[in-house]
Amino acid sequence: MLPLDPKTIPDTYKRGLQLQKAGRLDEARALHASIVAAAPGMFEAHFQLGRIDFARGDAAAAVAHLETARKLRPDEVEVLRGLASAYEAAGRIDEALALHDDLIRRLPKQVRPLADKALVLQRTGDFDAAEAQLRKALKLAPLEGQLYRMLTSTRKLKKGDPLIGAMQKAHADKRVTGRSRIQLQFALAKAMEDSGQFDRVFRYLNPANAAMHAAFPYDIARRKSEVDQLIATFRGHDFTPVGPGPEGFAPIFVTGMPRSGTTLVEQILASHPDVTAGDEMLHGLRLAYGLIGEPEKGFRPMASLAPEQIAAFGQAYSDAVRRSVSFAARVTDKSIQTHLIIGLLKQAIPNARFLVVRRDPRDLLYSIYKNLFVDGKHLYAYDFQSLAGYYQSFLKILEFWRETIPDAFHEVVYEDLVAEPEAQTRALIAAAGLDWDPACLSFHETKREVKTLSIQQVRQPIYRSSAQAWEKFSTELQPLSEALEREGVL
Repeated sequence: MLPLDPKTIPDTYKRGLQLQKAGRLDEARALHASIVAAAPGMFEAHFQLGRIDFARGDAAAAVAHLETARKLRPDEVEVLRGLASAYEAAGRIDEALALHDDLIRRLPKQVRPLADKALVLQRTGDFDAAEAQLRKALKLAPLEGQLYRMLTSTRKLKKGDPLIGAMQKAHADKRVTGRSRIQLQFALAKAMEDSGQFDRVFRYLNPANAAMHAAFPYDIARRKSEVDQLIATFRGHDFTPVGPGPEGFAPIFVTGMPRSGTTLVEQILASHPDVTAGDEMLHGLRLAYGLIGEPEKGFRPMASLAPEQIAAFGQAYSDAVRRSVSFAARVTDKSIQTHLIIGLLKQAIPNARFLVVRRDPRDLLYSIYKNLFVDGKHLYAYDFQSLAGYYQSFLKILEFWRETIPDAFHEVVYEDLVAEPEAQTRALIAAAGLDWDPACLSFHETKREVKTLSIQQVRQPIYRSSAQAWEKFSTELQPLSEALEREGVL
């Protein structure tokens, strides 16, 4: 690429932002990199490169660009926030917390710095310290629904808890609207279930989900089309490994639907002395779609790919993982979309192991329905028919891989794991290609950051109360059961 003409920098930067907004991160990154090469002192370009690398899961690169941006603009709040997130993603928790403290000092009347620090503390299992931050934030904003949702996410409330009364008072306040009200309703639904007031759970849960579904419409037909296209692309392909795979690389993929128990399984694996948890890395699907195309434009037939291209895909994935996380022996990748490309990954990385977590669909989908996800993720979660259709598409491609590559993955059934923890844990450890270690039964004592909605559950020993939890709400969940029946999966 020719050096960038300095006169074109403003237009190039604007075009880069447009590409970022459209999700075309590789193209956007190339433009911002060209700006940095021509104008290394332009802090905005470093900032955007940091944001893109963070979104792509390359924490080390994100840190490098955001640290440069900070040197160029030391007091820019958004740079400090971005760098704190990048430090956290890179496992540099103390530095992330220090930056959050800096932001709290700079912005003493704002809620967000306190909430951001509390989230890091929750993810690392320091729930008491997190609650202290959230209590401070509530003094500044006693009607903010997000704070209540965060508070209730890591503690079980009993009937009569003053926090329930405070939430109900806020819910009755007409000033609580929009996203704050939605977050408050999810918190109240959890509080009602925690405290045994089961007849009041859906009083809050249904309107919260309806509001999210209206704000973020989801077309389940697009997901079904994506799965059908993938199956058509992969059908008939010979998935014999194209070579030995990346040297010294044997990742353990943990996949399944959200709320199925994937975080629990990864926590068990991470308790093994030879395993480092990589959490949800986004590299696999991104690189795979870069190889075979995007669902909106149509996938390339596998016959058009040379063995060298498939091998290069495996190496690119290995390189991306090694940039994201440091590990000595084995690393896990808990990206739940991995089930879409099991065969391609197995062909490119023959030493990889795959664990697929399954759960009773009613418990699974109810657990999804009662949680609020990050904007733009899991948009099917807020509507019963979309939930049922998504689950059907998950089963469909799983069955395809089961027929196409027998024994390519090991299934972990959540209900079996909680009923027979030692036997099932031994089986999954063996399936991961690991020697048995008793530390895997004490997974709740393992100290690591957990970034999913299961931040509280994995800090506790295995318990059975979440199995068949849907039965308490069989009447309210009847529309979900009917949707599953229509999809032929119940």
